Amino acid sequence: MGSPLITKKLYGTATVGTKGQIVIPSDAREELNIQPGDRLYILNAMNGSGIVCLKEEMLESMVASLTAQVEDFRALQNKTKE
Repeated sequence: MGSPLITKKLYGTATVGTKGQIVIPSDAREELNIQPGDRLYILNAMNGSGIVCLKEEMLESMVASLTAQVEDFRALQNKTKE
């Protein structure tokens, strides 16, 4: 059984233009609710063989979740030391 974070779907292809721009396929924009003006973070993937686009809101959510986990871990460490 796969993790929801590992769910993959191929939406099609995008061609890189002369200015480095790509057009995200409409199916992907609709399903992922990508709107004009949304900020996407571009991450290196597969040791430089690809990229991952991550919506700003998702990145913020991931950072908040990781921060909460670190705080929980620190609290547990402090409790263990007592």
